[in-house]
Amino acid sequence: MNPQKDKYIIIELIPTRRKDGIIAQISALKLNGIKLEDRFDYRVEDRLIDNPDLLSLIQYDKEMFTYVNNEYFMIEKFKHWAKDYPILVIEETYTLDYLKDLKNKKESVFKYLDMEYDLDVFERLMKKYNLEPTNHLVDLLYEAIIYEGNNKK
Repeated sequence: MNPQKDKYIIIELIPTRRKDGIIAQISALKLNGIKLEDRFDYRVEDRLIDNPDLLSLIQYDKEMFTYVNNEYFMIEKFKHWAKDYPILVIEETYTLDYLKDLKNKKESVFKYLDMEYDLDVFERLMKKYNLEPTNHLVDLLYEAIIYEGNNKK
């Protein structure tokens, strides 16, 4: 895949627990090369999140998200929205587990940025591409992909 030319999705999926939790939030960008086609920003209602630390962590930009009262509705909306676009994920272990029912091709976004995922990857990403911090990790990744494309010409 060529992120500079192909259609794909970058996704950040936040579960309440790495295993056996529910999906609390999905933020995704649908891209056609480096052109943003659409965003998907959904959260489950706060009352469904049984992890108080996570709940306080995801209280940013509340007006930007669509809230649903059921995680399955959110994932079904995402499946419909994603169509057959390849999906670039941030963290492969739990994200791939939560997306196992999607038939879309899935791979790490960091492959296209010559980086590997670890706990400080976003600090390194911001430093590498001189990016400003944001709560929306998919936006940082999108900016990094644009930067990569502009500097490979």
